[in-house]
Amino acid sequence: MRTQYSSRQLMEVAMSSDTRWIAGFRSAVIDPHEKISLSEPRGFDDQTVRQTLRLHGGGERFRILLSNRYGRAPLEIGNAGVALRGAADAIVTETARPVSYRGAAHFSIPAGEELVSDPIDVPVTAGADLALSLYLPGATGLATFSHMLREISYVTRGNAVTASALPGATEVEQRFFVTGVDVLAPSGTVLGVAFGDSWFEGVGTTVGANRRSVDVLGERLTGGWVVNQGISGNRLLTDEIGEHALGRFERDVLAVPGVSRVLLAFGINDLILGALGGQPPATADGLIAGFTELAARAHANGLIVHAATLGPYAGCVFPDLPVRETQSTRTAVNEWMRGTDVFDAVFDVDRAVADPDRPTFIRPDFDSGDGMHLNDAGARAMAGAVDIDALFG
Repeated sequence: MRTQYSSRQLMEVAMSSDTRWIAGFRSAVIDPHEKISLSEPRGFDDQTVRQTLRLHGGGERFRILLSNRYGRAPLEIGNAGVALRGAADAIVTETARPVSYRGAAHFSIPAGEELVSDPIDVPVTAGADLALSLYLPGATGLATFSHMLREISYVTRGNAVTASALPGATEVEQRFFVTGVDVLAPSGTVLGVAFGDSWFEGVGTTVGANRRSVDVLGERLTGGWVVNQGISGNRLLTDEIGEHALGRFERDVLAVPGVSRVLLAFGINDLILGALGGQPPATADGLIAGFTELAARAHANGLIVHAATLGPYAGCVFPDLPVRETQSTRTAVNEWMRGTDVFDAVFDVDRAVADPDRPTFIRPDFDSGDGMHLNDAGARAMAGAVDIDALFG
């Protein structure tokens, strides 16, 4: 896979050393052609997709990362625009700007590739909601997408990129063909990547409210921010929903511009989700080896590593999963995490959200209702477990 840059972007090398391109937003994507058990993939034809990108950090200008990573044919972008989001599907029309590539408003992304848009010379701030509108004039095939993102996208017929609102649009809780936003920010900005599963992506939190653990963590930070590369259902050791962590680490962490810290939250899916495909649960030794390798690769690339203990899930309501049988493995891995020096710091999510009377269960007031994901209050408690001084010190 190759990421394409315009000549204008390559000239950024010569820019002042006081600023640099840093990831201001990220959205981890999965292959729609693989077996997806949590969210149905889809394609488009003569349709506009408007989707919200909440910035974790701001800068003097920004650029959009568009992806046809898992496409099997070139992706035609007939028109594209970005604006500050208004209410729901509306945009703040006076902030609207075209999104181009090499000066062209109509462009194509080859199968398996990604591109970075021309810079958009408008300052943006942390917490801003950008509304990205993509007009897809021809049949796209199944779309490269983010599948459980706790945000609504809007789909309508024809080219509605510049429309102030999209009345009657179909609402979907997915994001398509976009993997991030880079911002031109001060060179001293500290950037972390939250690399994990649904406990980062935010399943269980309120849709559209930006109350994921990563969002709440951002409220506590100064001098930098953390972008979210969580994929619900993702595993540390085995491909299933998205490429496994060891496989996607290069792309989703090391290749993120400006990254110097990584936060890890994996393991629950390795213990229970594989049962849906007839796979045995991961062993404690296997998970420990996987975490050790991930930390070693991060350290070899100069990153500071923070890891989350595996949260409680004994109240899981989903059938046919080895919930009871894997509790001893979860305990063993967590005890290893608390005592190891493999990581620079451990944030003890398990103890932060567990029911004191039933420590293998999520606290009732932190439980989203399914016994294995956190609600808004639980996500806040998870974020509160991170030692900010250790993370950004």
